[in-house]
Order: sequence, then C-alpha cells, then structure tokens
Amino acid sequence: MSSTSHDASALAPGAHTITVDGVSQVYHVAGTGPVCVAHSGGPGIEWSYLRAPGLEEHFTMVYVEPVGTGASGRLDNPTDYRLDAYVRFLHAIVAHLGEPRVYLLGHSYGGFVIQRYALDHPDRVAGLALYDTSPVTGAEFWAEAVAGVAAYPQRHPDRPEAAAIPAFFEQLHAATDDESLGAALRAVLPVYFADFWGRQHEFAPLQAGVRIWAEPATAQDPAPFDIRDRLGEITVPAVVIVGAYDFICGPRWAAQLHAGLADSRLVTLERSGHFAHIEQPAEFTDAVVELLKR
Repeated sequence: MSSTSHDASALAPGAHTITVDGVSQVYHVAGTGPVCVAHSGGPGIEWSYLRAPGLEEHFTMVYVEPVGTGASGRLDNPTDYRLDAYVRFLHAIVAHLGEPRVYLLGHSYGGFVIQRYALDHPDRVAGLALYDTSPVTGAEFWAEAVAGVAAYPQRHPDRPEAAAIPAFFEQLHAATDDESLGAALRAVLPVYFADFWGRQHEFAPLQAGVRIWAEPATAQDPAPFDIRDRLGEITVPAVVIVGAYDFICGPRWAAQLHAGLADSRLVTLERSGHFAHIEQPAEFTDAVVELLKR
C-alpha cells in the first residue's frame, strides 16, 4: 500500500486525493473538532447523501468517496470491490490524516467496513457510530428485507406510487449498468424512509440527485458478512443508531450489535427509516455527539 505523505493540509476543508495501490482515493473534509471519518453505504452509492451538517459543528468530518464511485479511481478487476478492499482504502485515509485515533461513522454497508476496521486496527479507533447497519447478512437478513419491501404498500394504501415499490426493488437487483441501476434506486428510494410521502418536498432533492455505480454495487463478497462472534473484541465506546422503520438494517439487527459490543449505547429513532440523518437530524446528531462524552 502506498499513499501520499501526511502533512498538516490533510485535514484542510475541501476535497483531497491520495493514491492507494496505484488507485486514486478521494475524501472530503468539513467542520471542526475531533476527527470523525464517515463511510457511506451501498456499496456503489455516491458519498454526498451522508453529508451531516449537524455533525460538522462538533467534529472535523472526513467523508470517504468510496473507490469505484464519483471522482475516486476504479479497480482493474470489478470483482475486487469487496469488504477487504474498502477496509484497506479506509486505512490508507486514516494513516494519511496523521491522527493517533479517529472516530468512525459507518452507514449501512459502511457499518460493515468500520466494524471490520475496528477489529483489524483497534489502536486507531477512538469510538464508533454504527448507523443503520448489522453484524450479519445472509439468507435470513435478506429475507427480512424483502418481506419489508413486500409489506410497504400496505403501510401507504392511500398512495398508488407505493404499490409499485416491490417491482422497482426487483428492478434494482436485476440492473447491471449505471443508468438503469440509478433509475431503479431513485424509484425505490421511498421505502427507505419512515414517511416519504408526508415529507416528499424535503426528500425529493435527495431522490432526484442520488447516483450509483454498477460495478461496486453488483460485486459480491465470497461469503456473507458475519462478525457476531467477534463483536466483544471491539472495546471502544460505540453508539448503535437505528431508524424504527428501517426495513433493511432495522431494530432486530441493531439489537444484536448492541448486545454484542463491550461498550455500546443503543438509540432508536422512532420517526426514521434508513436515513435518520435526514429524517431526524437533531436527534441523530445528539446520538453521535454523545460519543465525545464517553
């Protein structure tokens, strides 16, 4: 692994690029305070949806622009977009920043990345914000997510658009190119919110602007993610944040995370789905900032 040498400008506001194994890795800095490195979900989704202005008032936020997306570089072999690659690129950023320890925020798949990072590099982690994520995937995890999508139209019987969501979800998982994948993601996005239709004017810009790249999005790890038997090795302070209406990384999985971690606080946000930083930004910010008091 190689990266550009660290200097004081590594945490200057704005976009930065380092090189990891010959591949460009972009990250974005905003805010002031202790350093918190944020890894977005997907994989394959543009980083900017995770921008959290509330956190930038308390932390120097470092947002990873994951390899294979946006301005970051592309891997030569599309099958190499795997968890170990994201952990390796994350470690290059942390090393480049030059901070002895950093806080880590991981959303959804990004939560898998930071869990694995905390196991591999415990000496570099000050605390974890595990946000709408899980310690395990696999058949049971995905069956519950599919059931949540199937039940969605019944939650909104007065919205004809809701009836189409299950079919859009099938299209999302069948798409193989950037354009069709992006269109399917935008169409299915309402299911990720607790009340998309009631607050559509707020969420429409995110829906219209979200981008996704097919190669990282469709790559598969060789085995389902499962670190349940190792959670106790993670001893830094952690907060587990979950939206009560999150269909894909919901309260069941958050409870497993919380139960397995050595020093965890569980925060359930009752008016959120998968995007609490947008749905309940003040409560989300408070939940993460509490880490600084521990």
